[in-house]
Amino acid sequence: MIFEGKTILVTGGTGSMGSAFIRRVLSGEKGTPKKIIVLSRDEAKQHEMRMSYLHKLVATDEVIYRNFMNVLEFRIGDVRNYADVCSSVRGVDIVVNAAALKQVPACEYFPVQAVLTNCIGASNIVRAIEENGYPVDTVIGISTDKACKPVNVMGMTKSIQERIFIAANILNTKTRFICVRYGNVLASRGSVIPLFLEQIKSGGPVTITAPEMTRFLLSLDQAVDTVFAALQKAKRGETYIPNAPSATVLNIAKALIGNRTIEIKITGVRPGEKMHEIMVSEEEINHCIKRGDYYVIRPMLPELKEDGEEDIKALAKELSSEDTVLDLPATIALLKRHGLSIENANVQYNGELLR
Repeated sequence: MIFEGKTILVTGGTGSMGSAFIRRVLSGEKGTPKKIIVLSRDEAKQHEMRMSYLHKLVATDEVIYRNFMNVLEFRIGDVRNYADVCSSVRGVDIVVNAAALKQVPACEYFPVQAVLTNCIGASNIVRAIEENGYPVDTVIGISTDKACKPVNVMGMTKSIQERIFIAANILNTKTRFICVRYGNVLASRGSVIPLFLEQIKSGGPVTITAPEMTRFLLSLDQAVDTVFAALQKAKRGETYIPNAPSATVLNIAKALIGNRTIEIKITGVRPGEKMHEIMVSEEEINHCIKRGDYYVIRPMLPELKEDGEEDIKALAKELSSEDTVLDLPATIALLKRHGLSIENANVQYNGELLR
């Protein structure tokens, strides 16, 4: 029970992944925490999350909503601000750094802003622990496949974040710093599926960048499962990666359109976008092992090498979204399996039936 009696800080806790993580922790499936601190700079999203739980508490007496009343604490603040980070990290056992600027085009136009959130924010967490001697047990950084062989600002800053956390293990031996890396999360805020659904709702056209572009896909619950697995089993400096399927953006669009007569319009690749994402690079496969259902990239720093587990390469080549691409029926089945139903040409989105 990794969360039993623990105090957990979730930076960017009102985002898609942060919200899903908090909901799963509140369920008590991994133990009931002492406190969950949500740190974000968006008061509107905090209010929305609070009211959502309060409304459901009135309607049901499920443990998740009782736990909300007892353990959830909201704080307005920013990972960019060292003082905000210090006050939030004090007394915490586990830090989940989900705060991020993650929109690829936005990061291309405002690279300094991406550095401030994705890099300086991570550095502030490390600095707060190091300079104040806070007895934090674990810090986990939420990263992305775009950090692997990055070609855009978002990926570059996330790659640096990974390195900041991995290197932090050297000078902070009492705290375990680890990472997770995964691809596109289905229907997460700002991802392609909500965009497609909004375009379908408006009657089209559905805009795709390039038909053959591929992306790794996993659900929010699978993303949270990856974080749980890393928190339970990762050693210092390791990065956990799920074995996720991939699909073309064209098939994703077709799957969501279903039998509707809606135009698909090709707009071209946006600034900083890759045609195919890579989850484990050809350099990293020399440090990549399989542990349970996950790939694990071991730290390259020699000081963090640990004996006791055979270092057998899990991959013969880099892990690319181009390798095993789902066809259209399999893409439809994947979306349906994760709550995006396309039966009878109907799609349920945010509680509204799209026709």
